[in-house]
Amino acid sequence: MTQAEFLNTVMPFQDKVFRLAKRLLISKEEAEDATQEILMKLWNNKGQMEKYRNVEAFAMTMTKNFCLDRLKSKNAQNLKIVHSNYKDGQTPLQKQLELQDSVDWVGRIIETLPEQQKLVLQLRDIEQYEFKEIAEILKMNETAVRVSLSRARKTIREQLTKTHSYGVQ
Repeated sequence: MTQAEFLNTVMPFQDKVFRLAKRLLISKEEAEDATQEILMKLWNNKGQMEKYRNVEAFAMTMTKNFCLDRLKSKNAQNLKIVHSNYKDGQTPLQKQLELQDSVDWVGRIIETLPEQQKLVLQLRDIEQYEFKEIAEILKMNETAVRVSLSRARKTIREQLTKTHSYGVQ
């Protein structure tokens, strides 16, 4: 596989690899390092890439496994928590603060979900993968993926409703 062929194969999903790594590792810097590691592993094994039916699914599986291993390592204590995803200069300050607070709460709630639900939620709602692809990446049954996603969404909805109804938990 030439460099150009490799880039044409890998570049379309490079951002998805980064976003999944960021969801799992939280820290932008750690996610960038993880993405670079995954891309290097793919490059070093580019000769064997033809044997994979879906290179993107393979890369996402590699990313998931790499990040989970990273979190289990001793380096996990050095990860920073950073949430600054929502910025809109057109919205009044009060509304901005309310929206940012909701985004922060959703992030906190997601972090309390079981690992499998976090991954399914990330891959389906953020990365926009189909259920079949998620099942392949996570080596799960499609029905189990749907159930896991439903439970994750239900938990987020209930916790967010509870927070907005009763104030700070």
